[in-house]
Amino acid sequence: MVDRTTLVDYCNTFLAADAFQDYCPNGLQVEGTDQVQRIITGVTASQDMVDAAVQAGGDMLLVHHGYFWKGESAAIVGIKQRRLKALLQNDLNLLAYHLPLDVHAEVGNNVQLARLMGWQISGPLEVGNPRSVGLVGELPAAQMGEQLAQSLGRALDREPLFIAGHQRPVKRIAWCTGAAQGYIDKAIALGVDAFVTGEISEPTVHAARENGIHFYAAGHHATERYGVQALGEHLAQVFGVQHQFIDMDNPV
Repeated sequence: MVDRTTLVDYCNTFLAADAFQDYCPNGLQVEGTDQVQRIITGVTASQDMVDAAVQAGGDMLLVHHGYFWKGESAAIVGIKQRRLKALLQNDLNLLAYHLPLDVHAEVGNNVQLARLMGWQISGPLEVGNPRSVGLVGELPAAQMGEQLAQSLGRALDREPLFIAGHQRPVKRIAWCTGAAQGYIDKAIALGVDAFVTGEISEPTVHAARENGIHFYAAGHHATERYGVQALGEHLAQVFGVQHQFIDMDNPV
């Protein structure tokens, strides 16, 4: 068991949370019990996720997608009221990290996706940015575009949307988990063979085809399962607490 403040302070420092200008507050978003013995991790703090954390006996719910996003209404009504009510009634802490969990060099979503796929990291997608969200690297062995799509599908248990941009083998690759289809221009500028992210927009198709780069929309949720799991396991090792990851199916 660990004191909540000790755990939160550790996470904030470990993830350098204060260094990011983000779209939501990073760290403790909803205060619950003072002592934490069981951490439940998940991608998004949906109602189903909150209910599952309560059912699993969690003291803290740790997620990548929390609450209080910029631009949303501040009114505590509808789904926001119901989610917060469930957290508060059950004394369940909500801890959330967005960009810090994308970028981290050990437990970050992008590093974890590379480890899952066996990709070799060679540098940042955003050249000159020490906190680049995306990464660039190489496949352990060249693959044709369809083969890479199949590899992603097997690893993530979700068939990616594959937009073919050329006929050559894929060796150099760039990736950025989540909704980073707008970063395709950065991948194009680096001359990689393929770009992998979670989502796609209509203009992305034309950008891929006309610039000769393969594009893969492998799932926002699917590509971002792994950072929060790695962070949960890390905290379990550091503090001797229990950790359970719960995956709430999301086709996007």
